[in-house]
Amino acid sequence: MRNSSPVSEGLKEEGINFETFDALFEKSRSFDTLAKNIAKQVRACKGDVCYCVEGGVSEDRAAHLLIGKGGVQVVEGVSRAAKFAAEAGLFGAYTAVSAYELCEKEPCFPLVIYDLTDADLAGDVKLYLTERCGDEAEAFFVRSDGKKRIALYELDRQEDYTGAGVVVYDVPLLEKKRFTFDDCVAILKRLRAPDGCPWDRAQTHESIRINALEEAYELVDAIDRKDPERMCEETGDVLMQALFHALIEEERGGFTVGDMTSGLCAKLIGRHTHVFGQDKAAGADGALSVWDKNKMAEKHQTTFTQSVNDVPEGFPALLRAQKICKRMAKGGFPETGFAETKARLDQIAGVLEQMHAAGESAAAANALGDCLMVVVQLGRLTGLDCEQALLDSCNKVRRRYEEFEKMVLADGKAVNALTEEERMRYYVEAVRRV
Repeated sequence: MRNSSPVSEGLKEEGINFETFDALFEKSRSFDTLAKNIAKQVRACKGDVCYCVEGGVSEDRAAHLLIGKGGVQVVEGVSRAAKFAAEAGLFGAYTAVSAYELCEKEPCFPLVIYDLTDADLAGDVKLYLTERCGDEAEAFFVRSDGKKRIALYELDRQEDYTGAGVVVYDVPLLEKKRFTFDDCVAILKRLRAPDGCPWDRAQTHESIRINALEEAYELVDAIDRKDPERMCEETGDVLMQALFHALIEEERGGFTVGDMTSGLCAKLIGRHTHVFGQDKAAGADGALSVWDKNKMAEKHQTTFTQSVNDVPEGFPALLRAQKICKRMAKGGFPETGFAETKARLDQIAGVLEQMHAAGESAAAANALGDCLMVVVQLGRLTGLDCEQALLDSCNKVRRRYEEFEKMVLADGKAVNALTEEERMRYYVEAVRRV
């Protein structure tokens, strides 16, 4: 309770002597520190002490600390949140939270926020709420002397924040300007409902499985293009695919969206024991080692063979080869140096040439696969990503061909009617330009 609060003014009018904690409020670094300092000072007092709070006891952190020590009698008052809700005409269920704690939570609407003490704090609350509701969302700014209807962007433009709070109603789905994760789930459930979208209702895990790959590749393409607007759209599409599969399974009585998010959070905590546990990690490599160790324990993998066999068969072949080689190396599989591996590539390329000349297609295919695997090993030895290197080469070759054809057409010739000498001349020039 501060000296300038409405409660303090009421005690003065009644002629009741009291002492405020204004000095502690000014010197405390945070709301938590303030609560600890107040509780400490109250416990240090001799005899019977009455610690008064504004609003309900449940809304005061220092009161929580005092009650936790025992020997305290609680005389509950009228909650500020309940008073604000009544002022704004809000009845029934709602979430009540202090403005100081708002950013630590993900509250549900309708929402009643108390402890709105000044314009700076109101600005923080405004940013939090407009991210979820939009600038123009309607709210009630409430004080002890009444209320007024405002748009959220006006929250930090009020004249007086004494005893202030804000009440934000829930907005019907179709009237929202901003949406949350729960809204995504609600929309997909509506589409899958008996009276929903016939196409969405007809889908199964199998019918949309390829969509997950397509959306993931579109996200990767947006990242490669350094296009944040497309990245925003494509991350949403990837999320939609994950939710779609979770809802299909939920309808079948399998896992739920809650199971999915719970499993993800448990995995993140369990594999980051250097953050949430007792493990230590020096740098990114150390963190990755901790992750791999925890991953094997989580999957009950007692051998590295199990880890190697766990690489998904649906991966593109080059990416799968990289993963397999990486996991074998972690399991002690011997690796030769660069020179020896290069010599091995030359040797297998010779076998490939011989099998091709002899018309032995099966043996040639086997040798070609071995060649590609050795190239992957060369990538590991040089610390390079084979998948990315091949993608870069694809783009380079594509641009070179584009330049090649453009030069040929500019000279009034057809690409398939060139002499060998002309073809090489255009090719060399295309390589020089790209």
